[in-house]
Amino acid sequence: MDNEQRIKQTNLSVSLGLGVNIILALVKSIVGILGSSPALLADGINSTSDVVYYLVVSVFVRAANKPADDEHPFGHTQYESVGALVVGAFVITTALTIFWNAIDTLLQVLQGKGDFNGGSQLALYVALGTVLIKIALFLITARIGKRTNNETVIALASDHRNDILAASAATLGIFMGRLGYLWMDPAAGGLVAFFILRTGISIVRESTNALMDTVPGKPLNDKVTALVRAVPGVQEVDSILAHRFGQYYIINLTISVSDQISVHDGDRIASQVEKTLLDSLPDLRSVHVHYHPRAQFRAEL
Repeated sequence: MDNEQRIKQTNLSVSLGLGVNIILALVKSIVGILGSSPALLADGINSTSDVVYYLVVSVFVRAANKPADDEHPFGHTQYESVGALVVGAFVITTALTIFWNAIDTLLQVLQGKGDFNGGSQLALYVALGTVLIKIALFLITARIGKRTNNETVIALASDHRNDILAASAATLGIFMGRLGYLWMDPAAGGLVAFFILRTGISIVRESTNALMDTVPGKPLNDKVTALVRAVPGVQEVDSILAHRFGQYYIINLTISVSDQISVHDGDRIASQVEKTLLDSLPDLRSVHVHYHPRAQFRAEL
């Protein structure tokens, strides 16, 4: 996928999610209040938070799409990781707010205080409709995230998946509350908060890893090692260090070659390693290859 198409797909996922969440936030919050459902109101607060951070994410997405310049030779795609971190922070804050409100209502119900009598039938329908809408949004956003390898879009897909679980919990809580188990409605609100918190922590962890230059996982390491070892003249792969830039990364590689060859031949092997990796790994931006004569390298160790 070329960069222009990637930008269009990313903007589509953000705009679609923003528009749907604005509608859901209004409907669920209003019906949650009028329909006396703490679970649906909690989910409405969740959607309201979604709207806020979608607006923030749209800013980071536009920043990430800026072309490379003298100060940022590899582009601005690190903003995607920053955007994902912001998403995670909003998700965690939302979870803590919802949990506190749900527990407060649950304690009032168990103590016989307040006038809570269960959620309305309209609240139940809205919660069920939210489940169906979020399933569709998750499938669309996850597909775009996979195509673009955009951390922000992948984080948004995770949040949609979280919303499916949250809305399902709200639906169950409202349904059971209408059957007479009043404590189930606010308890479902607390369960919603748990799902939201778990997703927020996961998003923050992944985006922090990217910003802290965590080396890509074992599958990529194994793939790079296999590609390099297949290059004629490479005797060993001594180290692989990777630095991420949003969806892209650069690799610093140290290899061992025979101590019987000339410097010219060593340079030729290193150039072939670089070409092989760039041709085989679409998200690789550049490669820096350093080579050691094998006997000398072992002596230094």
